[in-house]
Amino acid sequence: MKSERKYSLLEAKARLEALCAYQERCSFELIKKMNQWSIDREDQDRLLAELISSNFLSEERFAEAFTSGKVRIKRWGRIKIRTELKRKMISNYSIDKAFKEIDLDEYWQNLLHLAERKWEMSAKEKDPYKRKAKVYRFLSSKGYETDLIKDAVEEVSKS
Repeated sequence: MKSERKYSLLEAKARLEALCAYQERCSFELIKKMNQWSIDREDQDRLLAELISSNFLSEERFAEAFTSGKVRIKRWGRIKIRTELKRKMISNYSIDKAFKEIDLDEYWQNLLHLAERKWEMSAKEKDPYKRKAKVYRFLSSKGYETDLIKDAVEEVSKS
């Protein structure tokens, strides 16, 4: 949906700076916004370069903030986070750098918490294999790795 209003370069720059100051953004999101404002590609490139040089925009900082928030708040796994970052055109280098910042103990505790919660919610299921399958599918949909899911389900099913 295109916006009716067309901003001057100075107005657009000020608006983009405000967006970036409020919350970490990636260039993909800003390009979408500038397309809505009907800013041509050459001006978009110039504005992005200015935002990067003035440190309003940083792909690495965005990847770290996104990863941190998704692990801590949404309790997502690495697979789902990587997929979403790729969708936002973030480089593998930035993604890998952000993944190094993940606290592995917190990551494991998140996985266990989700596994325990799903295990209790599927208590009506009498067949243990079907119950485990439900937990596996749920944790997989949250983006966790198969080997970690296996360990978590084994630990939860024993308790």
